Amino acid sequence: MTDRSAAGTALARTDEAAVAPVPPARRPAPGPRRGTIARLTPWLFLAVPLAFLLTFTYVPVANLFFYSLTKWDGFSPDQQFVGGDNYVQLFTRPELFHVFLVSLYYLASGVVQMALALYFAVVLSFDTRFRNLFKGILFFPYLINGVAIGFVFMYFFQPGGTLDSVLHLFGVGGRHLWLGDPDTINWSLASVSIWRYTGLNFVLFLGAIQSIPAEIYEAAQLDGANRWQQFRHLILPGIRPVMSLSITLVISGSLSVFEIPYIMTSGAGGSTTFVIQTVKLAFQFNKVGLASAAAVVLLVITLLVTWLQRRIVPDEGADLV
Repeated sequence: MTDRSAAGTALARTDEAAVAPVPPARRPAPGPRRGTIARLTPWLFLAVPLAFLLTFTYVPVANLFFYSLTKWDGFSPDQQFVGGDNYVQLFTRPELFHVFLVSLYYLASGVVQMALALYFAVVLSFDTRFRNLFKGILFFPYLINGVAIGFVFMYFFQPGGTLDSVLHLFGVGGRHLWLGDPDTINWSLASVSIWRYTGLNFVLFLGAIQSIPAEIYEAAQLDGANRWQQFRHLILPGIRPVMSLSITLVISGSLSVFEIPYIMTSGAGGSTTFVIQTVKLAFQFNKVGLASAAAVVLLVITLLVTWLQRRIVPDEGADLV
């Protein structure tokens, strides 16, 4: 009897010892060296990206501004400092600043491509037959190289080419100078931008629409909301940040158009854009200082327009829940 009691007491003590919490081990206090390494670790990871950012962004911008204050042909080792003369010349010569009017054609085409992209994104966000096929068709032009697009549309717009042949089927005869008439050349080039960049805006809008929770659509349908009411009260508020991004891309893109008009017309017939003019000033007329001033002005205008757009349309999400 005594042996059983002793055994039970020993077993109870063993269980209590097993259940008793073990005091945590005391960690050594971090020394000054360990704390310094912990503070420097994020900067070590950021060192390479910051070095690339400084080397390929801020240093070139600083050099660009310096060149805009000089009279330099791009080859001579001597750079004559002229101060703000290049900027005075840029704003006092109407032919240099007149090319900004060409950007209005591309701005109009940007509005059209945003409207088309939003329409197709809304339609294909719902259950539609062959919607994956239509998504690929809409986004495919954006994947094609700009040089290839330029050469394809050169044949498309040439007199008696594809466009004239299609118009002939509808009773519109004749050979039109789509890229030779000053009244139609910029509209023709801007339409190429619509065909090429609608897919980019379409993907942005489609992703934003599909990010809206499906429960919200179901609740709207239960409340009797039709497609138009869902678009007005659910989709438009839900894609407001992406809409703001698209507006910024359209405005900055219309100001910096280069690839398509340079390949198709080289700026002839009144199709010279601000960037084409800047490239010609630098590499054709060897006026690197004046071209740098034009590039600085374009950069400032782009930043100013972006800032105004963000002030007018704040980049903030919509609370749909």
